[in-house]
Amino acid sequence: METIDLQTQGLRALNSTLQNTAEVSTQEYTIVNPQGSHAIAVGLNSPIQVTVEGSTGYYCAGMNQKASIHVNGSVGPGVAENMMSGEVVINGDASQYAGATGHGGLLNIKGNASSRCGISMKGIDIVVHGNIGHMSAFMAQTGNLVVLGDAGDALGDSLYEAQLFVRGTVKSLGTDCIEKEIRNEHLQTLAKLLARAGADAKPEEFKRYGSARQLYNFNIDNASSY
Repeated sequence: METIDLQTQGLRALNSTLQNTAEVSTQEYTIVNPQGSHAIAVGLNSPIQVTVEGSTGYYCAGMNQKASIHVNGSVGPGVAENMMSGEVVINGDASQYAGATGHGGLLNIKGNASSRCGISMKGIDIVVHGNIGHMSAFMAQTGNLVVLGDAGDALGDSLYEAQLFVRGTVKSLGTDCIEKEIRNEHLQTLAKLLARAGADAKPEEFKRYGSARQLYNFNIDNASSY
């Protein structure tokens, strides 16, 4: 395991080191003294293990591919933004638009997430052990958002085919988002995500929300209105 002191090495050198590891590397890195710095461990594209000891600023672990990144602290806006694969674990809270536009992988937030969690998600799986803020999953296209706590206003506004699972209460649903039946295949998907995230919850405790499919479909009966 290699320990990197961010205050000594600097952000540019840190990210260059992490981004230029071998494709087959399984090397482990520990980053100390992050002190809320922005854009830590971005653009990683090999299966390395990265642990950040402390809280970070915005866009931590952005554009991640294949790497496993653990933050022992809280993170600023845009954690795991545009994530493609791998795993990002936050042992704390996350600020706005966590997992925005994510295409794949797992974002596992052990605390709460602020507003717009999972905005425009495109295949990523997000598990939040606490609560999420307003406008979460706005225009979410595909993937799964699992919330063990409560959800704020306008959940799933204008979403497409992403699946939203909430164990607690939902303050309000956004445009074209409705509660849907939770069938056996959904329970299986949820069980796998909960197990992978180490979440202490049962699939049967959740409600499922999704698109009513009225907002983005052309309806010939309303042709004169378009």
